[in-house]
Amino acid sequence: MSSATSLARHFKRGQKLIYLPNFVVALQKTPNLPPTFAKFIVPLNFNKLDLRDYLFHAYGVRALAVRSYVQQQKVRMKDSAMNRWYRPRSKKTMTVEMDKPFYWPDDPEDFTPWDKETFDAASEEQERGQGGKRKDKPAPRMEEREDKPTLAEQAKALLSGKVKWSPTKQMQPLSK
Repeated sequence: MSSATSLARHFKRGQKLIYLPNFVVALQKTPNLPPTFAKFIVPLNFNKLDLRDYLFHAYGVRALAVRSYVQQQKVRMKDSAMNRWYRPRSKKTMTVEMDKPFYWPDDPEDFTPWDKETFDAASEEQERGQGGKRKDKPAPRMEEREDKPTLAEQAKALLSGKVKWSPTKQMQPLSK
């Protein structure tokens, strides 16, 4: 039995069920707030009931009160074009009063589990598992690939008669 189901509901249950959320809720570190308050950066379409429902069902945290604030960004000029002004997307934060305090863990003194050698080994292992496909590394060009003949070689082989052309898919006749 999970901790969320063992707790008694302290508010009217919403209709939204959370299985795999398609939004990001980020907890901010705020040393000026007391430990019973937590500040989150949420999507603009999030409301207080959504956050309260999310915290209760995902983490078993009771939210006694929720305050929201939408901060409008300053107007800026685009770097690439002169006299092009735009306003960046607004940011929405929500401050939640919780029934139990939350204390941030102490910063680690020993950073060896996160050293460069471990990171490089993990990324190398991940690359091997993905078959060498990475977004930052472009796919090899056709002339660099040795496993497939070029289009010109294929055309010469067809024209000389060395290779007989056949369709890759067998087409089925249309039934009347």
